[in-house]
Amino acid sequence: MIKALRDFGSGVGLLLQGFRLVFSSPKRVLVGALPAFITALLMIGGFVWLAYHIDDIATWATGFASSWNSGLRRTLEVAIGIVIVALSVGLGVLLFTAVSLVIGGPFYEYIAEQVEDELGGVPEAEQANWWRCFVIGIRDAVLLITVSVLFAIPLFAAGFVPFVGQTVVPVIAVCINAYLLGIELTGIPFTRRGRSLKERRRTLATRRAMVLGFAVPTYLLCLIPLAALVVIPAAMAGGTVLSHRLITAPAQHPPSPYRP
Repeated sequence: MIKALRDFGSGVGLLLQGFRLVFSSPKRVLVGALPAFITALLMIGGFVWLAYHIDDIATWATGFASSWNSGLRRTLEVAIGIVIVALSVGLGVLLFTAVSLVIGGPFYEYIAEQVEDELGGVPEAEQANWWRCFVIGIRDAVLLITVSVLFAIPLFAAGFVPFVGQTVVPVIAVCINAYLLGIELTGIPFTRRGRSLKERRRTLATRRAMVLGFAVPTYLLCLIPLAALVVIPAAMAGGTVLSHRLITAPAQHPPSPYRP
C-alpha cells in the first residue's frame, strides 16, 4: 500500500513535470495547443449537434416501444437520452485526446522528441510518417474507446444502486477512463520505439499506481471546459517522461503478472 501511494504521488509529479517542460518553451505551448484547439471546436460542434437531436435519437432508439403506453414510452425515451448523454460525456475526454493525437500526431511527436532529447534521447527511435501515425492512432483509439464503452455500460447500471452508485461507481469510472487515457498519452514514445499497443499496456501495468497518479488528475482537469488546451500538451510531455522511465529502467520495475 505504501509503495502504491508513493507511486501514485510520483505519477502526479510527472504531470507537474510535464507542465514545467511545456511551459518552459512558448513554442511547445503553441505546438501542443493548436491540435487541441481544433479538436475542441469539433467536439463542441458534436455536442451541440447531439443536444439538438437527442430527442430524435432517443425516439429512434426506442422504436421497438412504439405500441407501448405513451407515458411509459416517454419515460423510456428520457432514460435512453440520459444514457446517451452520460456515455458521451464519460467518453468525451478519451475521445478528445484520441482525436487530438490523430490530428496533431506530428505536433505531439515534436514535443515527445524534444522532451526525450532532454532525457538523453532515443538512439533507436523510428521516424514514422504522418500516415502511419494516423493509422496507428485511429486503431488504438478505437480499441481503447471500445474498452471504455464495455466498462461504461455495467457501471452506468450500477449507478442506480443506492449509495454505492453515488460513491464507489463514479470513482471506479474515473479510474478506468483515466487509466485508458494514460495508455493514449504514452502512445507516441512507444510508437517511436516500434512498440505495440500490447507491449505498451504490459509495460504500464507494471506500475499501475504511477500511471493512475499521472492520469487521474489529467482526466479530472480535462473535464474543466477548455482546460484541455493546456493540459493535453503538458500531459503529453509527462506521458513521455513516464514512458521513458518505464522503458529505460526495466530492472527497477519487476515484471507484472498482468497479461492483456
